[in-house]
Amino acid sequence: MTQELPPPVQLMHLLFGFAASRAIGVTAELHIADLLEDGPKTAEELAEKTNVHARSLFRVLRACACVGVYSINEQKQFSLTPLAEPLLSSAPGSLRPFAEMITTDWTFQTWAELPYSVKTGKPAFDKVHGMTSFDYFWSNKKAGQQFNDAMTSNSAFASVAVVNSYDFSSISKLVDVGGGHGFLLASILSKYNTVKGVLYDMPAIVAEAKELLASHGVTDRCETVGGNFFDSVPEGADAYIMKHIIHDWSDEQCINILTNCRNALAPDGKVLVVELVLPEGNEPSLGKFLDLQMLQFLPGCERTEAEYRSLFDKAGLQLTRILPTPSPFSIIEGNLK
Repeated sequence: MTQELPPPVQLMHLLFGFAASRAIGVTAELHIADLLEDGPKTAEELAEKTNVHARSLFRVLRACACVGVYSINEQKQFSLTPLAEPLLSSAPGSLRPFAEMITTDWTFQTWAELPYSVKTGKPAFDKVHGMTSFDYFWSNKKAGQQFNDAMTSNSAFASVAVVNSYDFSSISKLVDVGGGHGFLLASILSKYNTVKGVLYDMPAIVAEAKELLASHGVTDRCETVGGNFFDSVPEGADAYIMKHIIHDWSDEQCINILTNCRNALAPDGKVLVVELVLPEGNEPSLGKFLDLQMLQFLPGCERTEAEYRSLFDKAGLQLTRILPTPSPFSIIEGNLK
């Protein structure tokens, strides 16, 4: 529809993209999709259940509906749409926590300082909040919970795609580097019962992984090891996997992590990196906007195929293939030169 509009009007739509994002985030925080799961409801009914102002909620939902997130009928009842269904808490890989996190006040405050990052090349988050993003999440309980919930939902979304797209059957020992609470590794071990795993992350993080590993029935085949991947990784595995790790860090830091994996890798082993791979030129890409998020929040970035090839090469690895998945993420495979 917007393609048929004059360029100035199309540009106005783009400029109000922040408004659509924030409105969707508010409905995620209020769990509106969950309240609509059993059928259409008016704004008044939803406002009563969420303890908010009915007319204001109507205006927010009406705006969301005009971009396809929820729909409104002649009785002014709102319903779920295909774009709203991923906001259901019960949806596999639910995006509700991510929608809430990506539109929080601390996120928007950081985006307001995008010019600082453009001028300096440094994360605006540190300037706005007086500390790095990871330190902020450790010290601010609410923000930390929002971030962790968002990463968990994101992990579920990406992990299903990875497990269904890559054949792990030839791997005997798999180390998940920076694997958090182990959702990806547990999902792989659940499908491939001959694979043994090592979950590797900071000691305080892997200490909380036992319940998740137990719920997947893989505790007997999964070791948890605490450490710092900038120093070393567990040795002797025939595959090392990293999901959403490399994009957090600068080129130098990534080469350090990849080199540690290369040094620990068995002779015929593989290094698997799960990340967005940016297309060249004018091709539209979610990753090109996520890259701006990384610019402001962390020293890392999203990268093109050529940039990943360069990182692998400098770490003593050869990039052998890039395997797309049904998600925005790809599996970047490398081995020893």
